[in-house]
Amino acid sequence: MFLTRPFLRGISRVSHFHSSALVYAAKTFKLADIGEGITECEIIKWSVQPKSTVQSFDVICEVQSDKASVEITSPFDGIVTQLLVQEGDVAKVGSGLCIIEVDEEGDETVEAPSETITPQPVTPAPSSSATPLSSVLTPSAPTTRPHPLDPSHRTSSPETDVLATPSVRHFAMRSGVDLALLAPGSGKNGRIEKSDVDNYLNRSSSDVSSSSLPSASDVIVELGRTRYGMWKAMEKSLEIPHFGYSTSLDITELHDKVLPVLNKHIPQHYLPESSRRSTDVLLVNPAAIHPLPSSPNVSPNAYFTRLTYLPFLLKTLAIAMNEWPLLRSSITPDFAATGQKPTLTIRPKADISLALSTPSGLYTPTLQDVGKLGVYDIMAKVKELGYKGRQTPSQLTPSDMPKRGGTITVSNVGAIGQGESAHPVLVPGGGVAIVALGRAKWVWDVDTFPSGARRLKLPLSWSADHRVVEGAELAAFVECWRGWVEEPARLVG
Repeated sequence: MFLTRPFLRGISRVSHFHSSALVYAAKTFKLADIGEGITECEIIKWSVQPKSTVQSFDVICEVQSDKASVEITSPFDGIVTQLLVQEGDVAKVGSGLCIIEVDEEGDETVEAPSETITPQPVTPAPSSSATPLSSVLTPSAPTTRPHPLDPSHRTSSPETDVLATPSVRHFAMRSGVDLALLAPGSGKNGRIEKSDVDNYLNRSSSDVSSSSLPSASDVIVELGRTRYGMWKAMEKSLEIPHFGYSTSLDITELHDKVLPVLNKHIPQHYLPESSRRSTDVLLVNPAAIHPLPSSPNVSPNAYFTRLTYLPFLLKTLAIAMNEWPLLRSSITPDFAATGQKPTLTIRPKADISLALSTPSGLYTPTLQDVGKLGVYDIMAKVKELGYKGRQTPSQLTPSDMPKRGGTITVSNVGAIGQGESAHPVLVPGGGVAIVALGRAKWVWDVDTFPSGARRLKLPLSWSADHRVVEGAELAAFVECWRGWVEEPARLVG
């Protein structure tokens, strides 16, 4: 007689097994700490479903934190019996994500739990009302709460019964669209496609524009995960005493002489294939006695055809940071918990964070060891980080946003509008200084040039942590940076 696995499972829970006995154990897979300061994550997409077989290091799900999206992998080999958190819901660090049934082999006698589980047949009858094992072990998953951006949305709808891919569900959730309003969709078997959501949003916007203003009602909008993280960070920023400092850099030499030359000689591997120059046949082969080093692998998302001011400014900023250890330092975390005096951690290299505005909110990816990078390398990295951040959901990874960010943050607000000054804000753990770059403008300079000269000036707005950086130190550091920016020929030395 053959015993099926469900029948064996029922026996194993009520019997005693000795050496090398096979035991089926239900393990709750909990959300681990994936980053400093992260207490909760939003489940973006499940890669498994109940009854799916998984192995160690298989991707279980993708989660979105305040900093980046991360793929969570399974620590066990086994079978997923229940998902405890639905897509779009928020899970706390330490809470259960799913239940995985694993096969355990014990060397000692293992006694089953006191409760007895009745063996189940292989194929249950259609009229059976027996409670599944997964519902006995854990409570049912919480119901997804829709994002109420649309004033006509229904407070409760059976979205889980709607046929749509996870990416479409996430896009609809971000857009505040109730998928139940779009069923059936235009796809196969009534599947809702992204175009259905776009058409609904277009219709809604036209309806709103055609309606009279007095009949419009207020809309309560929930903050997204990233924007709520910014909310909390800005509240904590009030704990930091800021020292502000404003000035401008003369980038005329950079604009007139340096950038035109650099743009003529962009390495081939950084150019899109359509812009690459044909290789001329050389009279003398440079690789006659030894092959040339292969070009680095560059993602198409990092291609560019023109350098901007930003890579040069970041490169020279890193050089100035190498001359100023104070601006390569960060406040050592957890000093308050130990009751000791605060200390600074000085890094051997220049790490610079970038303030990146994305559809999901504000992110601050970090360029590490910028001093070792060339301007072409920096431009490629900035392009790729911008591409990743603009995706929905964000494709920024923990390697793009390490737990320990940069000691200086750069915000290029001048690329958005005509602003000349700002008041950038530091947050705990965000380094010791932040600078906002304004819009470069041509001015008539009579201070430096007595007879007057037309110069291109870049306005700067600095904020530093006044607990560790003195005003004179920040001013002197900016002057050090100025020397490298306004006299780019020094870089040859």
